[in-house]
Amino acid sequence: MFTASLLSAPNVATLDPGLVQSLRSAWGGGDVVWLAPGEAAEFTLMTMPDNRWAVWADLQDMGVDLVVQPSQGRRKAILLADMDSTMIEQECIDELAEAAGIGAQVKGITARAMNGELDFNGALIERVGLLKGLDQAVIGQVLETRITLMPGGATLLATMKAQGAYAALVSGGFTAFTGHVADVLGFDENRANTLLIEGGKLTGDVARPILGRDAKVQALNEISTRLGLTPAHVMAVGDGANDLGMLGLAGAGVALHAKPSVAAECDIRINFGDLSALLFIQGYARQDFVD
Repeated sequence: MFTASLLSAPNVATLDPGLVQSLRSAWGGGDVVWLAPGEAAEFTLMTMPDNRWAVWADLQDMGVDLVVQPSQGRRKAILLADMDSTMIEQECIDELAEAAGIGAQVKGITARAMNGELDFNGALIERVGLLKGLDQAVIGQVLETRITLMPGGATLLATMKAQGAYAALVSGGFTAFTGHVADVLGFDENRANTLLIEGGKLTGDVARPILGRDAKVQALNEISTRLGLTPAHVMAVGDGANDLGMLGLAGAGVALHAKPSVAAECDIRINFGDLSALLFIQGYARQDFVD
């Protein structure tokens, strides 16, 4: 059995009931269940439709996300999340670079690294090297003035944790940021890279080993094993090339507003919804959300 979920952006809520019913009829699905009026609906299917991706492409043109996944086990017990451009709306290293006056130079490297065009570790070392001499106090200033949470994130965490789920923030960014974000949103743990600081200034390097793609996979395996669970119990979410390992291994790997090369390798792609979409695709209705 499979479940087809149709989602619109929450700020517009324009999911057309006629469109949902038309697709349900074409695919021979079960009764439509509305999880949020105008925003999220689902129905069950006996088989995976052969034209799934063609329909997905058509719905993208209408501003609608489509997710088709096995119905059994879709409500997950672990949330494993990237931070930059996933749980927050920015890339923290880019914001540090802006404060240092080298924003354009660093942003170009970041974009190429997240799209998989550059080796993540090498790109991180290069970018951090450009920050050498930056005052440590700038980190706090950036957190206070430049970092904003991705919409739906607090609700995602609160709702899943109310159902007993475990949440881990695993980032190729920096502990100075993940610690703050984890505390604000209620993550149970966070893992990231550590900026090296001497005399109150950034040295231009990070502690080794560097947390990148392989370390995210390692985190998924370690955490699920520690909790007596398996990767099938994990919902992972990210947007960059270094997230692909954990997205591919998790029972549900969600590419959220992801780079095209990343989304192309994932079966669950959220382009219009916010982080609350991760609740809808697990079968939570809007009235089940914990704010």
